[in-house]
Amino acid sequence: MSRPGFSFSHFGMFVTNIAQLEDFYTRILEFTVTDRGELPGPHGPMNLVFLSRDPDEHHQIVLITGRPADMGFNPINQISLKADSLATLRAMHQTLQREGAADITPVTHGNAVSIYVRDPEGNRLELYIDLPWYVSQPMRVPVDLSGDEAVLMQRLEAHARSLPGFTPRAEWRAEMARRMGVE
Repeated sequence: MSRPGFSFSHFGMFVTNIAQLEDFYTRILEFTVTDRGELPGPHGPMNLVFLSRDPDEHHQIVLITGRPADMGFNPINQISLKADSLATLRAMHQTLQREGAADITPVTHGNAVSIYVRDPEGNRLELYIDLPWYVSQPMRVPVDLSGDEAVLMQRLEAHARSLPGFTPRAEWRAEMARRMGVE
């Protein structure tokens, strides 16, 4: 159960090279193009590409032309995509390395394992899985994703148990549901 009212659905971002970003998100992250087209914009026509990984969502990401090539600051802190398993996350880590992706940084947040990476226009992505426990945030240290998966999980849990706020995720979730009024 989630809080009634609104839930997150999708986001759109202005891009400089729509073909390059479409290739990255479809070929590497396996999004599907669900639609594409053109709309009038304040500075001329804008091309749009709609992307999704969920047949129940027409789009989860919209790429829109019009981002200035000379922006001095990227206002996107990160775009986070949740993996279905540690095995998926580790396989993507190898794919990103083979593709020569920029700034690949695997970390643990104590309550999650993440891979941070840049898309071709420098937007930071976080590809992650939640771990079955919670620790106080913020927390971020590098993690080696190689080797045996069971041994990696043992190392992650031992590390998390040494951190402030260590709690099983179910207990943390129950407290958040109480605080949000959705028990």
